[in-house]
Amino acid sequence: MLRALYSAGSGMAAQQINIDNIANNLANANTVGFKMRRAQFQDLLYQNLIQPGAAAGSQTVVPSGLQIGLGTRATSNEIIFAQGNFQSTDNPLDLVIQGRGFFQVRQPSGELAYTRSGEFHLDRDGNVMTSGGNPLEPQITLPPQAQSITVAQDGTVSYTQPGQTAAQIAGQIQIANFANPAGMNSIGSSLFTPTDASGEPTVGIPGGQEGTGSLLQGYVEQSNVSVVEEFINMIVSQRAYEASSKVVKAADEMYSQVNNITR
Repeated sequence: MLRALYSAGSGMAAQQINIDNIANNLANANTVGFKMRRAQFQDLLYQNLIQPGAAAGSQTVVPSGLQIGLGTRATSNEIIFAQGNFQSTDNPLDLVIQGRGFFQVRQPSGELAYTRSGEFHLDRDGNVMTSGGNPLEPQITLPPQAQSITVAQDGTVSYTQPGQTAAQIAGQIQIANFANPAGMNSIGSSLFTPTDASGEPTVGIPGGQEGTGSLLQGYVEQSNVSVVEEFINMIVSQRAYEASSKVVKAADEMYSQVNNITR
């Protein structure tokens, strides 16, 4: 019965982490560029009362054994980088990546971070910035009188000036690709940093041979969170938590019965 208490307790703790993960997904259902996470679990050690395959006699072995599990634990919450829906906007600096890849932004510390959020704006100097104030890398600057800003599928940024018809090139947007984007580290503000699990980025032009997706101007990528799916996961997790709590209650009542045997 003592094993039952701890096993059920581990199940309750695991489902609490699952609910926390679901809550974060739902809270960011309308966050541009957000990627949902899926909690993953594994069983804990087993106590071998009878080892499977142990000798049962001179000519026979135990076919299945007797192993008592000691519960479960959360091991990871993998980032799911499925493409979110595209929403049209009136901002010519709003961009989406159709396929794999990340925009590169320069953090205040000088280090690069990566994001799927393509909500870009201009600062007072005409530099293309994220909504969080981080400049796009490589840096692209537009003059104050720039008109008809165009971003091609390959990331070429061009504009026209008053009284001129010929377009001028402001720069080239590059995007980064990772072998294992699920291994990246989330640092908030829809930003990711590479780790040993994700590998080093491969940088290239959009739609290039590096496997990066192409750019689409005038759209933003919505969160890939499915509210319906998250509510279903929440109900399942809640029922699992409730079942584990009933095991705790049942084990406690059994202990109470044992303690009252002599009374």
